[in-house]
Amino acid sequence: MATQKKRRKRDIEKNYPVKQFVKKLRRLADCIEQGQRFQIQVAGERVSIPATSIINIEHERDASSEEVEFQLRWPLEKK
Repeated sequence: MATQKKRRKRDIEKNYPVKQFVKKLRRLADCIEQGQRFQIQVAGERVSIPATSIINIEHERDASSEEVEFQLRWPLEKK
């Protein structure tokens, strides 16, 4: 029986220069439109996002700031 690789919890925010961010968004949009898996490296870790991921947009506001998040969520595959 194969052992399952344990994944560490992670909560990373990474800032990007505008040109890099736009390039990543374009690649993401192309993959979503074509129904393809999207791969991205964030803070040194490669993440593979399946074409079947759930996509949503979240808006948060408090007294001092506002935030919009474009989110992709998917269940982890059991190995």
